Amino acid sequence: MCGRVRMDEDYTEIVKLLKIPKQMSLNLRPRWNAPPTSDLPIARLDDDGQRILEISRWWLRPSIWANDPKASTYAMFNARAEGIANKPAFRNAWKQGRRCLVPVNNFYEWKTLGPKEKQPYAIALADRSIMVIAGLYENWTTPEGEAVKSFTIITTEANNQMATLHTRMPVILHEADWPAWLGEQPANDDTLHALLKPYGGELAIWRVDKRVGNPKNDDPGVAEAIAIGGRQ
Repeated sequence: MCGRVRMDEDYTEIVKLLKIPKQMSLNLRPRWNAPPTSDLPIARLDDDGQRILEISRWWLRPSIWANDPKASTYAMFNARAEGIANKPAFRNAWKQGRRCLVPVNNFYEWKTLGPKEKQPYAIALADRSIMVIAGLYENWTTPEGEAVKSFTIITTEANNQMATLHTRMPVILHEADWPAWLGEQPANDDTLHALLKPYGGELAIWRVDKRVGNPKNDDPGVAEAIAIGGRQ
């Protein structure tokens, strides 16, 4: 499960990290507490096989469900790695190779403390560099000419660090795996599925204020560490 992310990195740093060539500037606004349906940057390959960065809606909207009035009620902001090739919402994007990279500074998760109490945490890479998550995207145009760009974040089982908070975590990709995931290097389904595993590196995890539970609280303070019982 991944239902909140922070992405407040400077545009030029994202382009530099993801090695995006000849990218036109995007109007990115910093997000410290972005919920599903937010517009966020993703990297993918264009028709010429070049990496591009674009703004996309975080809630996958498959074109085959465009006329389904119930489609907006389905939870399509996360895709479980275990069934991604067969689930109706995701299998078309998977089979067509519509894979993307989702850069974030950190994501948030809630630890259950009791029947009615949860404590939110921020999770980032140990060195606080940009985290790159595996995603699937859909791009299509309505009969009225509206461009529909959307994506989903892929999740897998939690690693040992994350397991103290939750049973799931986003699939975090190492840079060496980006070419295969994007389709720049040949990769069969077995190779791609092998990338959808719990993160093997070190994570930084810290408590944050419960204000993060309300997406209207979208300011730097929601990502700051708070002390509980005299500890961070």
